[in-house]
Amino acid sequence: MKKILLLLMLVLLSVTFFGLDKVVVRVPQDPDFLDPHKAAASGTYEMMFNVFEGLLKPDYTGNVVPAVASSYEISDDGLTYTFTLRDGVKFHNGEVVKMSDVLYSLNRLKGTDEEEGLSSDFMNFVETIKAIDDKTVVITLNTLNTDFLSKFTAAIIPENNDDPNTNPVGTGPFQFVSYQPGQKVVLKKFNEYWNPELPMIDEVEFRIITENQTALMSFMAGEIQMLPRADAIQAEILTDKYNLISAPQNMVQLMTMNIARKPFDDVRVRQAVNYAINKGEIIDIVASGFGTQLGSNMSPIMEKYYQDGLQDVYTTNIEKAKQLLAEAGYPNGFSTTITVPSNYQFHVDTAQVITEQLKKAGIEVKIELVEWGVWLEQVYAGREYDMTIIGLTGKLSAYDILKRYLSDYGRNFMNYKSAAYDQLVRAAIEQTDVDTKALMFKIAQTMLTEDAAAVYIMDPNFIVAMDPDLFGYNVYPLYVQDMSTLYYKK
Repeated sequence: MKKILLLLMLVLLSVTFFGLDKVVVRVPQDPDFLDPHKAAASGTYEMMFNVFEGLLKPDYTGNVVPAVASSYEISDDGLTYTFTLRDGVKFHNGEVVKMSDVLYSLNRLKGTDEEEGLSSDFMNFVETIKAIDDKTVVITLNTLNTDFLSKFTAAIIPENNDDPNTNPVGTGPFQFVSYQPGQKVVLKKFNEYWNPELPMIDEVEFRIITENQTALMSFMAGEIQMLPRADAIQAEILTDKYNLISAPQNMVQLMTMNIARKPFDDVRVRQAVNYAINKGEIIDIVASGFGTQLGSNMSPIMEKYYQDGLQDVYTTNIEKAKQLLAEAGYPNGFSTTITVPSNYQFHVDTAQVITEQLKKAGIEVKIELVEWGVWLEQVYAGREYDMTIIGLTGKLSAYDILKRYLSDYGRNFMNYKSAAYDQLVRAAIEQTDVDTKALMFKIAQTMLTEDAAAVYIMDPNFIVAMDPDLFGYNVYPLYVQDMSTLYYKK
C-alpha cells in the first residue's frame, strides 16, 4: 500500500513540475498588430509565428511545407496553384477550418469589390481564387511569379472573427492568451493542434524588455529562460553555464539614407558616405567579430542568389569620400541626423561608431533615439528622416528581399527609384529558368551597390542563450522564434 501511495505521489509531482513547462522569452519590442494580415514588424512575426499558419509554413531549412493544406500542385506554366486542405485542422476557438475560412483569408489579402486587399503580393499577382469542393482551392496568377509559393504561408484565420487584432485566432501550435502593452504577450499550448507531437511545452511568455542589460540580469536571475539576439559580450559572460547557439541569421543590418532629401538625392553623397564607413571596424566593435560583412541587401545564406564581391566595392577611403563630397557641392561636409529605434541597442551602438567614422570625412551626425512605435510611424511608414539604421529580416524569396527597392513598393522607405531596376526585378520573377533568374537578381544587387542605395553593413550572427535544461531550438533563416520544438530535460 505504501508503495502504491509513493508511486501516486511521484505521478502527481511529475504532473505538477513537468506537466506545466513554461518558457519566458525576452523580446525588445511590442507587436505592431496582432492581426496577421496587417502586421508589418518583424518583431511581431517573431512571436506570432507560433500562433498562425497558412496553407503552408516555413521550416528551419528555409523551405515551405504543408500546414493547413496537406498537399499542393503547381501547373506546368507556373500560374495555377492547387491546394488540398488537411483533414480536421482546428482553429484555437475549437472550430474546424472550413473552405469558407480559407476563401475569406485569401480574399482578405487579395481584396474584393468592397474592400482593398491587405497584401500587395496577392493584389498584384493573384487573378482568381476558387473553391473546387470542400477540400480543394485553386489560385491562379495573372503574372508569372516563380517565387510565389512562399506567399501561401500567409495566415488562415476564421471568417467569423470580428476583430483579429484584439482576438487573434489561428491554427498554430500555440494559442493567444493575452497582450499587455509594454509588458508581455502570453501564449499557451493548443491541445488540438493538427500535429499531435507538438508543441512540447505548455506556455510561452514573450516578455518585453527594451534594455539589454536589464534583459541580461533577468536571464541570469532565472526570470527568463531564453535570451535571443544576445550580443558577443553577453555570450562570453554566459558561455559556461548556459546553452548557447550562434549562427548566421539571414538579416541585413544597413544604414539607409532618405534619397528623397538633400543631400542624399545625389549619388555622389551616398557613395561618399559608403567610402567613409569602415564596416570591419563596426563588426569588431559592435558585434565582437560575430558578423559577415555585406555589400548589398542580400546575405550569403541566400547562396543561389547572392552576388559575392560587392562587399569590397566601397573599401574605406576617407580621401575618396571627401573628393566625392566636394564634387557634389559639399567641400566642407554637411550636418545630418541618424534616427535609431532605442530598443535595439545593437543599432544604437552601430550609430555611435558610424558617427565617429563620418566625422573624419566632415559629416557631422546627431543621433536621434526614438521609441519603436515612433520609428515605425515616422521612418518606416512616414519616411520622415535623414538617415536610419535598422535590420531588414531575411525572406524565403530573393524577390521579396529585392522588391523593397521597387519604385512603387509601399514600404520603400529608402525612396530609391530606378526604372531600370524595376524592369529587371520584375522580369526576373517571371523567369522559370533558375540560373537566369539568379543572374538577374545578382545584377539587381550590383545596381543597388553602384547606386549606393544604402550602406550595407553586416549580417550579424544570431546568438541565443537558453536555460541549461532547455533544448530543441532550431535557427531559422527568418526572424522567428519557433517555440514548438522546445523541451526541458529534467
